[in-house]
Amino acid sequence: MARNKLIGVCLLIFASKVCIAQEHNHESSKKLGQVHFATSCNAAAQKELDTAVALLHSFQFSKAIRGFNASLNNDSTCGIAYWGIALSQWSNPFASGMKEKSQLQAGRAAVELGKTAGAKTQREREYINAAGALYNDFETTPQTARLIAYRDAMRKLAANYPTDPEAQIFYALAISAAEDLSDKTYAGRLEAGAILEKLFKEEPNHPGLAHYIIHTYDVPPLAGRALDAAHRYSEIAPDAPHALHMPSHTFTRTGHWQDSINTNIAAAAAAKREGQTAEELHASDYEIYAYLQTGQDNAARRIKDSVPEIESRFDPKVVIGGAGGPPVG
Repeated sequence: MARNKLIGVCLLIFASKVCIAQEHNHESSKKLGQVHFATSCNAAAQKELDTAVALLHSFQFSKAIRGFNASLNNDSTCGIAYWGIALSQWSNPFASGMKEKSQLQAGRAAVELGKTAGAKTQREREYINAAGALYNDFETTPQTARLIAYRDAMRKLAANYPTDPEAQIFYALAISAAEDLSDKTYAGRLEAGAILEKLFKEEPNHPGLAHYIIHTYDVPPLAGRALDAAHRYSEIAPDAPHALHMPSHTFTRTGHWQDSINTNIAAAAAAKREGQTAEELHASDYEIYAYLQTGQDNAARRIKDSVPEIESRFDPKVVIGGAGGPPVG
């Protein structure tokens, strides 16, 4: 509980050196895939930032924030780290519903700090400004309009830096997140998927590529396109609980029930170990469904009977954690 309170304080005053010192990043030795987000920050900050971006790509938001703060601890002029904090505060771009006011306030504050901290290149400033589109005038501008503005800003950034793979990846993610849900041609998803699949051939160990391909094709008519990424993602980033669960979205839509069971057993255990209870509940839900689809009623019942114990550890006030927020739980 004390640790959760500390993290909560850090999310509110993440620029504080006290926060940074107490919440040092210990994720660099974990298996999170291969990510390099080029910056003008010093070498120590760059190392922390690469790890933080890898965590962000697997929706490990609170850990990513600690990693970006660690970058700032090594280089106070590493303004691009505030871009990462802002995106982490936005949390899961595919989650339904409106973002919490606390997220929006913290995200906008991060953008403003990024603008004044000393981002040294035009590219870095464009990343920070693009993230700002998610938060600009959030009190009066609808969330859908802000998502579209962010997508358009990322389109411009990706066009300006065509050799920057991260720009292309975050642009594709923005396309999928801002899709028109009434468009059953899935034009946006197919556009994003084409970008991601091309890059995945070039960077087969990048966690974001595998992850976002699964999300982009997470509708019945397209799910089969994500099977290769689904089989790869848990191998790329096995230390991220969401990387263990997310393949089951594809396995569920394509009837690969035992694969779904296996990956959700691992995901639930990892989420419990990391204290990500909403993610643990989410994985358990998918696991029960797969058991029922294969007639394993007793196995499904065992999970159902374990839910009260899991719920006893569930804190709906923890908005920023892993991929699954309170509504997912």
